[in-house]
Amino acid sequence: MREHDAGRGLSRRRMLGVGGALGLMAATGLSASAALARRPSFTGAELRSAVPLPPPFQVSLPIPAVLKPVDTSGGTDRYEITQREASAEILPGVKTPLWTYEGTFPGPTIESRRGRPVTVTHRNELPVPTVVHLHGGRTPAASDGYPTDLVLPEGRHDAATNTGHGSEHGMDGMHDPRAVITKLTRDYTFPLDQRPTLLWYHDHRMDFTAPAIWRGLAGLHIVRDDAEDDLGLPAGQRELPLMIADRAFAADGSLAYPALDPTLRERPGVREPYLAGVLGDVILVNGAPWPVHEVDAARYRLRILNASNARHYELEAVSDEGRRLDLVQIGADQGLLAEPVTHRLLPIAPAERYDVIIDFAGVPIGSRVRLLNRLGSGRTHDVMAFRVARHTADDSRIPRTLSTDLPTWRRSDAARVRDFSFRAGRMRGGHGWLIGGLPFDPARTDVTTRLGEVEVWRLVADVHHPIHLHLVGFRVLSRSGRSPLPHDAGLKDTVALRPGEAVEIITRFDGYRGRYLFHCHNAEHEDMGMMANLEII
Repeated sequence: MREHDAGRGLSRRRMLGVGGALGLMAATGLSASAALARRPSFTGAELRSAVPLPPPFQVSLPIPAVLKPVDTSGGTDRYEITQREASAEILPGVKTPLWTYEGTFPGPTIESRRGRPVTVTHRNELPVPTVVHLHGGRTPAASDGYPTDLVLPEGRHDAATNTGHGSEHGMDGMHDPRAVITKLTRDYTFPLDQRPTLLWYHDHRMDFTAPAIWRGLAGLHIVRDDAEDDLGLPAGQRELPLMIADRAFAADGSLAYPALDPTLRERPGVREPYLAGVLGDVILVNGAPWPVHEVDAARYRLRILNASNARHYELEAVSDEGRRLDLVQIGADQGLLAEPVTHRLLPIAPAERYDVIIDFAGVPIGSRVRLLNRLGSGRTHDVMAFRVARHTADDSRIPRTLSTDLPTWRRSDAARVRDFSFRAGRMRGGHGWLIGGLPFDPARTDVTTRLGEVEVWRLVADVHHPIHLHLVGFRVLSRSGRSPLPHDAGLKDTVALRPGEAVEIITRFDGYRGRYLFHCHNAEHEDMGMMANLEII
């Protein structure tokens, strides 16, 4: 069942279906336990596009261009990216205005070598302030993209955008005395002293992250090293970056989004039906709707990112003959696993990344393999397709041992154990999303830890919350007192909490001192208070 226009009310049935612990409890007076007993398989409400949508598997899969450095001297690669408005034909025959990095959606891909620093100069030619966060990067605090470290556009000479939640969310604007404001440009420096993996960069502006990503401010960043290159994994044209995102389209071809302030300048937040998260009815991969890609009958490496604001996926690869192909996971958010893990169904929450090998060798030439979303319905059940075109030689392999450098933290190493709840709540008269009962305040330190200390965190959710830690990777220790799930393997920086679930993670806070964040990566939840400060001293 699709959600009608945001201006209409929610039926009781739909309120149950949007993951509405927040809306359901408010509307019916149910207790949290009663609301969660009726929890659905997703959190959010779906927008319906107002333009005709194309049939699936007609548009070719685009591959984002790799950005060339403007300078490589002195041991550092230097890049320049302009954030600007552009128009693109996402739906065939329809022009869609976008906010972009370098005029494209997704933005250009940056490819780096482990341990070789990168500096990216971002120039803001958009009509609003911006912030850039390299998600998954081990980055000094000054370049991590703290939400109030704004880059102001030309003509904007103050920080006269909210640096805290506005009155629409029941809170007064907040001042951040530590915010670093720059005009027009900012240099972000990334040491990239980290394991090879797929990262992504996106806007992280206070209160407006969700609509900024929705409008197009997202791109990929791949870190490589010699050890990974020597494994013999599929490479070149058989390595495919796949940024999966859902969107909805208005009647004029623009991206529909239920913002309270469509200019995204003053008033943050979304209309009432979408407080749990915004879902689109069009599935895009690398900015194309339900694309198709021609492949050889060989192994391919899929570098998958869920760049959706709120939509969860459960991916399955199915041939035209109905055969389910193995999805062999070789990596997680923070790089290669110790050994491969084979899946038939692979759940992926917003901001999670999975590195997967799929083998098309046994698929008849001329037939297709569809990548499906088991959590979707109607058009959102399809993601993309591969058309197997030809037999060919394949000298790639999947080694039994992928890496030997994963951390081996033990519970006994932990200096302390912390508990955090991620729940809907009230914010001085309005709805919000809270960590430990508190909405985000940039001037408040929520957690202080020492550089190098190991900690165990216990995370508890009401509805779906993909929890992201900046700076560090972590291992999943348990889910609701039981062993981690197969897809929890490896080193992660985002973990999906399911409704009513408790997850334990362990990490070492190493790398750099300074102020960082942890937050829900349902982008609407993040904008409505579900962030907290982490100070490493």
